[in-house]
Amino acid sequence: MTAPAVAPPPITPPPADVPASSELPLTVIDGRTHWSWDDVRELWRFRELFFYLTLRDIRLRYKQTALGVGWSVFQPLATIAVFVVFIGILGKAAEGVAGSYTLFVIAGVIPWTFFASAVMNAGNSLINNERLVTKTYFPRLALPAANVFAALFDFTICLALFAVAVGVFALAGQPVVLTWQLAAAPLVAGLLVLLATGFGVLFSALIAAQRDFRFLITFGMQLWMFATPCIYLPPDSLSPTARMLLQFNPVYGLILNFRASTLGTPMDWPALFVAAAMTALVLAVALVYFRRVDRTLADTI
Repeated sequence: MTAPAVAPPPITPPPADVPASSELPLTVIDGRTHWSWDDVRELWRFRELFFYLTLRDIRLRYKQTALGVGWSVFQPLATIAVFVVFIGILGKAAEGVAGSYTLFVIAGVIPWTFFASAVMNAGNSLINNERLVTKTYFPRLALPAANVFAALFDFTICLALFAVAVGVFALAGQPVVLTWQLAAAPLVAGLLVLLATGFGVLFSALIAAQRDFRFLITFGMQLWMFATPCIYLPPDSLSPTARMLLQFNPVYGLILNFRASTLGTPMDWPALFVAAAMTALVLAVALVYFRRVDRTLADTI
């Protein structure tokens, strides 16, 4: 004798305020060839990762060192001492500088040290974090950008010491006349950060694709410093043709006007405009090429 069929219990629908599914949204990782607003939103979504990458780079730089943060000051001080002694005193370059030649060199070496450190560290950021790049997904642009902002930490410390040096020379009878041009210093510094980011991103992609650029950037930055004579020589000591050609070196215009804005000397507006245009160009080219390399970065690095 068969048992009577039992009707299944009725299915109670979920309340209206309970979501139908608690699954995470689907994220599709593809090899896009262009930038879009989705990439900007993604960078913003990973802002905490960017912050901790920057903090990690700052900590690792001075980990297990005796001087610690003092190394961020020692390198520019050594460069300043070399220029002051061998070019200023022995080379008589100080004769063409209004005011103190030491302050003249300090105002040039500090922004250059930031730029060189930011570009070199950002350029090597991808291959130095090879396991992180190949094991997990995140916006790879955060790595070179984090190295630039880590170098900005050292730049801030050097700026504080620069302010102290200005005060010391003022007490010694060589005061600096502060003018309205000081308001342009943050603008010039911001352009310098963007330029360092552009070259850092570009070199990081180039080094990831071809390791030869890793050796090129090492001695290339040294040659670049001497190809930027406004760091250690007054502009009046150069010929008009040389000054015109040097404007196509974007660092030249930025360092020249950073010194002018902080020490109260005349601004070179044409050089600043050319530097700003070249900064935008370098940043655009770097982002386009980085996107191209990023498509196959995990396989080629």
